[in-house]
Amino acid sequence: MSDYIPPKVWTWDKGFGGRFANINRPIAGPTHDKALPVGKHPFQLYSLGTPNGVKVTVMLEELLALGHAGAEYDAWLINIGTGDQFGSGFVDVNPNSKIPAMVDRSTDPPTRLFESSAMLLYLAEKFGAFLPTDHHARTEALCWLFWQMGSAPILGGGFGHFYAYAPTKQEYPINRYAMEVKRQLDVLDRHLATHEYMAGPEYSIADMAIWPWYGALSLGLLYEAGEFLEVSGYTNVIRWTRAIGERPAVKRGRMVNRVFGEPSSQLHERHDASDFDTKTQDKIGKPA
Repeated sequence: MSDYIPPKVWTWDKGFGGRFANINRPIAGPTHDKALPVGKHPFQLYSLGTPNGVKVTVMLEELLALGHAGAEYDAWLINIGTGDQFGSGFVDVNPNSKIPAMVDRSTDPPTRLFESSAMLLYLAEKFGAFLPTDHHARTEALCWLFWQMGSAPILGGGFGHFYAYAPTKQEYPINRYAMEVKRQLDVLDRHLATHEYMAGPEYSIADMAIWPWYGALSLGLLYEAGEFLEVSGYTNVIRWTRAIGERPAVKRGRMVNRVFGEPSSQLHERHDASDFDTKTQDKIGKPA
């Protein structure tokens, strides 16, 4: 492969970007007018069942499992493949046009929320749950929460793009990002060798943030890169992943806004707790 010589001024080629070229662009703002739907519950979530979306639905389901009725929510599906995230209503909530976006309608005026880990912190503080009150444990949880925010772009936008989505396979970027992802897995594995959860003995929003990304990777599910990255060697991460995956609220949360996998695991929209029993894709008989 010949060396690439950058031009003096970069220009946008609409064909650039591989699988997601049709939705990637170098400018912000809406592309069309479209109001967001609003349901009956305090929280309105506009999302997709990607790792960042799963963080928030897991947190909401965990809060409901604790009896926090004020955490009831409507989850609306945002199809990023067709550009739903560029509708005017969505951009009003999240000017960055990324899922998830959320509105807390229990406040006056309603509170908009964007960035998944900001939502976790907001919910933890609002309901007084899943964030330790002890000074040191709370600080540890927040450190790991922000570690995830800084690390996941390497896993998702870096490794995931070049390994799974780029139009051509290129050795240098795949090697560069694979090395960093394996270093991150080693960071987690060493930490979890002496800690039950990320912030110690308590399950917290730090676990909810990291689990959808690195848990899926440790089981070989994310990007189908398990063998390539030899994830089976990170035994402490796998132990932690499986323990969290057995939580009933986690099982429910990962189903919401999910549009892939077995039809029984897909609940495209969630408006009531009974939807998990009656409105998964296998129950309503619609194609995925």
